Amino acid sequence: MTTRILLTTTSFQDTPGPHHELLESQGFEIVRERGPLPEETMLELAGEFDAFLCGDDAITQAVIEKSLPRLKVISKYGIGLDKIDVDIATSQKIPVLNTPGVNHTTVAEHTFGLLLCLSKHLVEVAGAARNGEWRRLTGHEILGKTMGIIGLGRIGKEVAIRANAFGMPVIAFDPYWDDAFAQEHGVKQCNSMDEVLENADVISLHCFLDENTRGMINASKIEEMRDGAIVLNCARGELVETADMVEALNSEKLGGYGADVLDEEPPPADHPLLTAKNCMITSHIGSRTYESVVRQALRSVNNLINFLNGDDDFIQANKF
Repeated sequence: MTTRILLTTTSFQDTPGPHHELLESQGFEIVRERGPLPEETMLELAGEFDAFLCGDDAITQAVIEKSLPRLKVISKYGIGLDKIDVDIATSQKIPVLNTPGVNHTTVAEHTFGLLLCLSKHLVEVAGAARNGEWRRLTGHEILGKTMGIIGLGRIGKEVAIRANAFGMPVIAFDPYWDDAFAQEHGVKQCNSMDEVLENADVISLHCFLDENTRGMINASKIEEMRDGAIVLNCARGELVETADMVEALNSEKLGGYGADVLDEEPPPADHPLLTAKNCMITSHIGSRTYESVVRQALRSVNNLINFLNGDDDFIQANKF
C-alpha cells in the first residue's frame, strides 16, 4: 500500500525550493490541503494517512484516535506543538517531530520590524503618503530604551543581539537561564516575569504556549508595566488576553502592541485588535521568508523520511 502524506502547511506549498523535490522523490502519495485546518476538517480527513506534515492544524485527541491505526508519525513544520495533543500521540506511540533552530533569525527580524513600525508610525505615514496625504507624525527613538525579553531561547537570544545593536539595554527572564550567553551579550537576568514587566520599555514575548503561559499578559500584568510601554508578540496570540490588551491600548496605558499572532487565525473581520489604537497585526508571517521556509521544510521532510524509512541513527538519536 502506498504511503499517504497529508501536507497542510501553506508556506511549504507556496515557496519554491528543494523541499518539493525531496518530498516528491520518495514515491509517497501526497494530499495537499490549505491549513491551518480546524478540528472539524481534520476529522473529515483522519484515518486515511500514514503521516501528517502539518503546520498549526488542530490535531486533537479525537483526530489522533480517528487516525489510528494507520497514522505512524506527525512531522511538524515549525517549532510550537501546542496545536497537537502530544500526550495522546505519545500514548499511542506516534512520534511528534518538529524543527527547532530553523526560524530564529527571521522571527527576530520580524520582531524588530514591528517595533520600528510602532515607534516611528511607519505604516500610518506610509499609507497616508500613498493616499496623497503628507502626514508628519512624531515618533520615538529606541536607543536607550530597555528591551525586556520573556523567554530567552533561540529567538529571544536573537532579539537580544539585535537590541544590543540598536543600543538598547536588555533584561530577560527565562527559567532555563543561559549564563554564558547572558554574560557575552550583557543581558541582565531578572528573577521573575514581573521584574521584566516593571522595568522594560519594550516587552517581547518568546515563550511556548501551555497551561502556565496562556493569558499571561492580562490586565493585572499590564498594570505593572511602565506607562507607554510597547508589547511585542511573535510567539502565540493566546499568551495575551485580547480584551485586556485592547483596553490598555485604547486607554493609552500602553504605547503599542505589535503581534504576528492572534488568538484566532485567521481572525474574524471584527476582531478587536484589528482596530485598536497603536496596534499592528501581521498575518503570522514572522517565519515566512524564502530562506526560513526552505530550512523548515527540508528539516520537516527529512524528519518524516528518516522515520518512515527506519533510519537507525535517527531513531536512536530521538529515542523512538
